[in-house]
Amino acid sequence: MNMSIRSGYQGILAAFLLLFISCKKEYNEFYARPENLEQPIFQQLTASGRFKSLTTLIEKAGYKETLSSAGYWTLFAPHDSAFTVYFKEKGLAGAEAVDADLARQIVTYCLVYNAFKQDRISDYQSNLGWVENNAFRRRTAAYTGVYSTTDLQGKAIKAIASNRNNSGSFFYVDGDNNNKHLPIFETGFMTGKSLTAADYNFFYPNSSYTGFNVAEARVTDRDIAAENGVVHVVDRVITSLPSIDQFLTGNAKYSEFKKLVDKFLVQFVFNQAVTNKHRIVSGTNEDVYTKVYNSNMAFSLNNENFLKLQDNDAQADCYSIFVPENAALTKYVNEVLLEFYPSIDALPVNVIYDFVNAHLWRTAVWPSKFASSFNGAGEEARFNPSTDVTERRMLSNGIFYGTNKVQQANVFSSVYGKAYLNPNYSIMTNLLNLDLKFQVSNIRQKYTMFLVSNAAINAAGYFVDPTVSNNVNEQWRYIPPGGGAQLTGSSALVRLQRILNMHVIPGRDITGMTANGVGQSYSGEFIGYGAGKVFAAGNNDATNPATVTKSQAAANGTVHYIDRLLQFSERQIGQHIAALAPNNSSPYWNFYQYLLNSPIYNRTTFEIQQVASGSFYTFFIPDNAAIQAAVNAGRLPGTGAGAVKTPLFNPTAPADIERVANFIYYHILNKKNIATDGQESGSFETIYKFPNGDASSIFVNNNTPNAITLTDMRNRNATLNLAQSNRLSNRCTIHLINNYLQFN
Repeated sequence: MNMSIRSGYQGILAAFLLLFISCKKEYNEFYARPENLEQPIFQQLTASGRFKSLTTLIEKAGYKETLSSAGYWTLFAPHDSAFTVYFKEKGLAGAEAVDADLARQIVTYCLVYNAFKQDRISDYQSNLGWVENNAFRRRTAAYTGVYSTTDLQGKAIKAIASNRNNSGSFFYVDGDNNNKHLPIFETGFMTGKSLTAADYNFFYPNSSYTGFNVAEARVTDRDIAAENGVVHVVDRVITSLPSIDQFLTGNAKYSEFKKLVDKFLVQFVFNQAVTNKHRIVSGTNEDVYTKVYNSNMAFSLNNENFLKLQDNDAQADCYSIFVPENAALTKYVNEVLLEFYPSIDALPVNVIYDFVNAHLWRTAVWPSKFASSFNGAGEEARFNPSTDVTERRMLSNGIFYGTNKVQQANVFSSVYGKAYLNPNYSIMTNLLNLDLKFQVSNIRQKYTMFLVSNAAINAAGYFVDPTVSNNVNEQWRYIPPGGGAQLTGSSALVRLQRILNMHVIPGRDITGMTANGVGQSYSGEFIGYGAGKVFAAGNNDATNPATVTKSQAAANGTVHYIDRLLQFSERQIGQHIAALAPNNSSPYWNFYQYLLNSPIYNRTTFEIQQVASGSFYTFFIPDNAAIQAAVNAGRLPGTGAGAVKTPLFNPTAPADIERVANFIYYHILNKKNIATDGQESGSFETIYKFPNGDASSIFVNNNTPNAITLTDMRNRNATLNLAQSNRLSNRCTIHLINNYLQFN
């Protein structure tokens, strides 16, 4: 290569080197650590001189590198004075006496993912953005991992907690460490939720609420910026809190509750993924099982992730559990749940589910908000914080209350509970579960319920028959006791549901069955009672009223045990009117004669035109004297020229025929069943309609039991003959009145 070319290359190389050196200098200057950037967390703790114990534990826990390098953390750092108190309480000589496991528990539980200054610590990181003043927990670096325990047979095993609430098959997500959460009580959240220092001190009576507390510790210095996060100094050492599952496992006061849960609501499921990892780490061939809570529970006691409906929802809320001490639980189980069962094992498993879930809340229940915090059954926490709560703990995944009483669950204390907890009434329970369980177990509403045993239901021809259908709700068979075609499945169920509804009277607590009275059932049909007997229209047809054998009070009414089913009538309303007028001595005679001879009445089928099968009606039938007055006044056809006319029951003139039909129709309430229960008053439509199509009406004053007064459209009044009224028919009640009614 000649000298000129070589000289050219050297020049180019020199220029390139100068350019490279210049670029490198600019690159280093641009990406170099700024001189004004704060030191990482670990270096700041070391430089301060106030955190010697903490830095020692950080090194023992293996977190020195994590807190010395890049990251995004919040550390709640106890100062040395806090550790001096802690070591004295635990009988430890100092940080050197703390083993690596305890050091890890302390360090990781004070270490929160993401950096939060005080102005954000109470804000919830929702999927849609920040929600101010809505959070009181943060996820920490602490978690339990694989642990040693015993399975349900007492065999030693390795287990891991489920990290999701059981949905039936989904209860564990591999790679989710089930990290614990740290409770934080800051002014924004406390004020936003209308909580006070009293709510905080209920859990931490020996700590002062300052407006920024972490568990029982106070934040003394806040918002210390670091390269890899934020430091808040606290005046107490905060050790890793147990989950509800862990707390129950280690507390003998609640062993009976835990036994109940373990026996019916826990299983250990082999976890292949965790087993593989554990074998690599431990160098053993041990299997690992996930501890799984039954999907019927409101939540899994070992799940640290709350509902996980949103990724961070555990920031904003947590579980709550009220656990009765052994003596209170045992007493309730023996006296209430096992009143009719020989043992816990004999109870329907749904009773166990309902009992346990009555004590679980999928929300934080604060001491000042027991009355406004509701569990899955819509029941408030029925405890007095001052007298009923014997222990209170803020745990890593929820709030724990130890109590000296059980939650009085609606399903056990209501009228529903009288059937639910007695195996002799399991058919009634199953039928109630289809439609009325929620209503009749609501203790804020009053009910009267008539309970009929399985044997009495079978005697009426109704049976549970699994061979009928694969649908468990349609496994019914009806065999008419007097013979006739059998009904199965939904056809039998329709009859049973109508019958069941006749056994429940909503809105009233009828405590006694001695005095005569009527009650409107859930079916809309009335039942009658008196002298210890109860009857519906069908019982009257067969002259077989039910006898009350026992009565019991419940939280929302009274249950009367009866010896036979209340039956609906399968007769037409016309048949019942005919039965009320067997001869001319009956006060119903004159009305029936007009009906009998009217074209609107079918003598063969007993049907009345415009009175549809399946609808509700009320018949107000004028007595013989009132019918005679209507004839005399020309409201009904009659013969004779004097003031007193002879009723013409079988008129032939079209105008007279129409007059009879209109008269009858005006005395029938349309789609409304009224009896003398004093429950419903108002203006109600009749079947009669004016030529322009407008409905006519009657005003019914039924404010006082056993004393109905009617007012027609001409402001004329009529009253009931009580002794001859409340005649039960097919979805209808028939009354005798002392005056006829007129429309304009």
